[in-house]
Amino acid sequence: MKAMYYELFGSRPEIRDVPDPTPGDDGVVIKVAATGLCRSDWHGWKGHDPDIHLPHVPGHEFAGRIVATGRNVKRYRVGQRVTVPFVSGCGHCAVCHSGNQQVCPDQFQPGFTHWGSFAECVAIDYADTNLVALPDSIDDATAASLGCRFATSFRAVVDQARTRPGEWIAVHGAGGVGLSAIMIATALGANAIAIDIADDKLDFARQCGAVATINAAEVTDVVAAVRDITAGGAHVSIDALGHPTTCYNSISCLRRRGRHVQVGLMLGDHANPAIPMSRVIGHELEIYGSHGMQAWRYDAMLDMLAAGKIAPQKLIGKRIGLEQAVEPLMAMDRSDGIGITVIEF
Repeated sequence: MKAMYYELFGSRPEIRDVPDPTPGDDGVVIKVAATGLCRSDWHGWKGHDPDIHLPHVPGHEFAGRIVATGRNVKRYRVGQRVTVPFVSGCGHCAVCHSGNQQVCPDQFQPGFTHWGSFAECVAIDYADTNLVALPDSIDDATAASLGCRFATSFRAVVDQARTRPGEWIAVHGAGGVGLSAIMIATALGANAIAIDIADDKLDFARQCGAVATINAAEVTDVVAAVRDITAGGAHVSIDALGHPTTCYNSISCLRRRGRHVQVGLMLGDHANPAIPMSRVIGHELEIYGSHGMQAWRYDAMLDMLAAGKIAPQKLIGKRIGLEQAVEPLMAMDRSDGIGITVIEF
């Protein structure tokens, strides 16, 4: 099969033939129909993720059809359309039994712990625990866009931040993660503020439901701007980019007893950002992470999609083929594109 492949971190990936995968006893092989191009893939390619062992095939948010199953798989069959959370659990440990497969200590991550979906086929372990059956009403590109950015944002806004109608939510970064968070928060009845340095992204954020925008390149104090709009600070704030500045601003712009959720990855040189801990203590702020979403929670997200409350398909920007994906991957750290880029097969 054809796949995007690299042998050294930071070296130019190539599209080449690699061996077809086979399913493990508890796994399946999925023929990939569509897969998202994500900043997390760039982090992996740069060598920021210690779980990646070379050589490697990236890609972690995708949808497709099962073409082979292991002998122990009981819930899924060949021919079914499925997707999978980019963080999947083993299904056997105490953490998985508590329902928190997204932080399983023996987690399976296509595109990180194992070869991923920038390929014609991908093997997935622990299928009965982690696969999500797709309804016919959701096309492959939309389903692929759910797997990382949208699902992680859904957990961040709904489960971790417990966002309520009428609350103010500040979203720092209007890329795929941030736009997803804005759309989900708006569907819940919250008031979203989009913060970015690009006017075209901020304009698109308004189309996704943002009631206010802040261009961080044009204001002298982002925190003060948020406090001014919200009359005292946001109830919820999300760092959707993953940068020391946006992390600091996200925590600092909260009102008393506000909730910060870190969604953007903090890796490499950004792994240990400064945090205004005196404010966290004095204002009793809450700080959470959001690391994917469990397969069993997808039903809530899919129900909102079916009801028309969220429209992740609107976030899809470019659609490209696998051969066209090398340059966009290498440029993810300086990408100025709007929305999510999806690779289609």
